[in-house]
Amino acid sequence: MSILDDIPVEIIGPSAWKGVDLQKRMDEWLITLTKEQITELEVAALHYLSLSRDIGEITKEEFPLPNFSKHLSLLANKLNHGLGVEVLRGLPVGDYSQEMTATIFCGIGAHLGSARSQNSQGHILGHVRDLGLDSKNPGVRIYQTSARQSFHTDSSDVVALLCLKDAKEGGDSLLVSVETIYNEMRKNEPDLLELLFEPIATDRRGEIPPNMQPYMTIPPLNWHYQKLTVFYQRQYINSAQRFSSAMRLTPSHIKALDYFDKVANDPNLFIKMRLRPGDMQFVYNHSQLHDRTGFLDWNEANEKRHLLRLWLSLADDRPLPNCFKQRYGSIEIGNRGGIVTECSKLHAPLD
Repeated sequence: MSILDDIPVEIIGPSAWKGVDLQKRMDEWLITLTKEQITELEVAALHYLSLSRDIGEITKEEFPLPNFSKHLSLLANKLNHGLGVEVLRGLPVGDYSQEMTATIFCGIGAHLGSARSQNSQGHILGHVRDLGLDSKNPGVRIYQTSARQSFHTDSSDVVALLCLKDAKEGGDSLLVSVETIYNEMRKNEPDLLELLFEPIATDRRGEIPPNMQPYMTIPPLNWHYQKLTVFYQRQYINSAQRFSSAMRLTPSHIKALDYFDKVANDPNLFIKMRLRPGDMQFVYNHSQLHDRTGFLDWNEANEKRHLLRLWLSLADDRPLPNCFKQRYGSIEIGNRGGIVTECSKLHAPLD
């Protein structure tokens, strides 16, 4: 009996989109903020800053959005049950201090869900920029370099980015639907697809919770509560092979992973966008994979590519299979995700 026997031959729904079609429906996912919405966000941020508290402690009650909160409720539903992606455009970040920008971003995040730690230091506000590190070093996380990433998921229900500065060249954002990848593989290579529902080792890249192995064994694809959920980072799958205790990738598994990557990189299936300063992108990790092209940065330090990042846990979300406890610790809905170690203490660094 095959795991595929319990899964529809074709998954149909709003998150099973193709990039070539979604590009023609930009009004469904690219939303320009109004002047009134921007003012409401600014007033809420100034209120929170007047409390003299760490931005990492922000709550939706302390960041009141009497009108815009309605749109954020619709956004949470779109991420969980709809397309799985939205971009909010037009926040005038050039007019703000970094503290003001971070407060607005974290305040929006607080209305969508709870912020999760993105590293072993407990940072709930991440900084995505090139630190000049070697992307081939298995101890380095790829977002800290200028190298091309690969289609992957992050360790949360939702990943959100706010663009402060874009690159001189490149650094474009790519998204693809895992349901569409599944449909293509089910149609063309079902035997390879089946292998992706088996446990495969993924490197933790040195951020290891207490009493855990330096790698995880979560299947890339999981069918749970009638939902297809993805967990994938090919570069980290490859680097997990450095551990002698990690399960070996067989030639068949490598072929399946290669085909998965080939389908994900089909220009008709993924959508490509250039985030401008002030753009906020929200992506649902369980149904979408995201990627970033390599980039050439500016020489001036204050012009270099820089994005803020949030990992969020949604209050009304899908159940996750037990194997996700290896990554999340807890899979409790609304209180899961992130990287937690013995040293983690949640806070929001501004630089």
